[in-house]
Amino acid sequence: MEQSTLLVDGYCALCTNIGKFIQKRLTKPLRIIELSSEEGNKLLSKHRITVETVVLIRNGKAFTSSTAAIRCLLYMKWNWRWIFPFLWIIPLPLRNFLFEEISKRRFREA
Repeated sequence: MEQSTLLVDGYCALCTNIGKFIQKRLTKPLRIIELSSEEGNKLLSKHRITVETVVLIRNGKAFTSSTAAIRCLLYMKWNWRWIFPFLWIIPLPLRNFLFEEISKRRFREA
């Protein structure tokens, strides 16, 4: 079975910091690598994904956008995992809309 992998945008400070935040709170194995790395490009190609934000590959299946972000909670300590069901019940179109709005602003200068 393939190890779970989180691919984050290494050019985005928000994405990189969120990856570091998750890594410090892990209780289950999760590799965190950059989308633009050689390994990241291979995984994106293998799963036929063209995204610029976040991808979670779990049990050989790729998840993107808000779905990937929320599923990352399953790898974290219990005090973060309990949030999963509450975020999961939010309808996918609304979750992805909010995710995309944050994504659009991640490179905006202050």
